[in-house]
Amino acid sequence: MSATIIDGKAYAQGLRARIADAVSGLSRQGVTPGLAVVIVGEDPASQLYVKNKARQTVEVGMRSFEHTLPASTGEAELLDLVARLNADPAVDGILVQLPLPKQVDAQKVIEAIDPAKDVDGFHPINAGRLMTGVPGLVSCTPLGCLLLAQSVRRDLAGLNAVVVGRSNIVGKPMAQLLIAQSCTVTVAHSRTRDLAEVCRSADLLVAAVGRPEMVRGDWVKPGAIVIDVGINRVPNPAAGEGKTKVVGDVAYAEAAKVASAITPVPGGVGPMTIACLLRNTLEAACLRRGITMPAVDFAA
Repeated sequence: MSATIIDGKAYAQGLRARIADAVSGLSRQGVTPGLAVVIVGEDPASQLYVKNKARQTVEVGMRSFEHTLPASTGEAELLDLVARLNADPAVDGILVQLPLPKQVDAQKVIEAIDPAKDVDGFHPINAGRLMTGVPGLVSCTPLGCLLLAQSVRRDLAGLNAVVVGRSNIVGKPMAQLLIAQSCTVTVAHSRTRDLAEVCRSADLLVAAVGRPEMVRGDWVKPGAIVIDVGINRVPNPAAGEGKTKVVGDVAYAEAAKVASAITPVPGGVGPMTIACLLRNTLEAACLRRGITMPAVDFAA
C-alpha cells in the first residue's frame, strides 16, 4: 500500500482563500476582523513565526496589530497590555506568543485574555467548552489536524482513534475534538504499556508526542489515517557536517507504506496552525457581533 499524502500546505492555502472571501463579505457590512499578536523577547524562531502570522493576517483582509515587547518586560506590564486589548473594540483576537520569559507566569497571562478573543483556544473556559460540547474557540493545531483528517474521510464516526500525546495544547483538545466526531478515543503517551500495540489498534492515529520518528511503520494499522504533529530537528550527516533536517514523530517512509493517508513533515499539520488561527479570528469577530459564522472549513 502507498499512502495518499495529505497536503497541509494546499489545504491551508484553500482555507485562507475561503477566509479571505468571508472577510470581504464582512467588510461590506462594515466589519473588519482584527488580530493582535504580542511577542515578548527576541527569540528568532518566534519572531519569524509572528512575522508570518502578521503577513497572512493582512493577506486575508484582516487588521494586524503587532506588539513587540523587550525580554525584560514584567508580568504586570504584559497583563496591562492584555487588558487594553481586551477592551479594544478593533481587536477580535488576541494571541500572546509562547514561550514567555521566566519572570512572567504564562498561565496567568492566558487566563487574563478575554475568552471571546482567545483565538489560541488555550483559556480554561474555552477548554471547558470543548470538553462539554459547548461552542467555543478551539486550539489551532488540533483543529487543523481534524480538518486534515476529514479532508480524506469526512465522516469519522465509529473510528478507533489513538492520540499519542497528552499536552494541553494538542493531545487533550485533539481527543475532545475526536470524541465530538463520535470516534472511540484512546489517549496514549510515552509511558503507555505496549504503546506499539495500542497504536496498531487505531483507524486514525495522531502523533503529538515530540519524539523524532518514535512511531514506526509496524506501529501503524494497515489502511489507517496518520496525522503527524511532530516537528523535530535532527542531525543530517548526509547533507554535511553540522547540518540538520526536520522530521515528525512518525517514521514517515515506513508508515507511508502501510497507511491509507498520511501527513508529511514538513508540509502537513504545520501550515494549518496559522490558517486555523485566522479562521478562529473570523469566528471570534462573528460571535462578538452576533453574525453567523461563514462555512469556511471545507471547499464547497
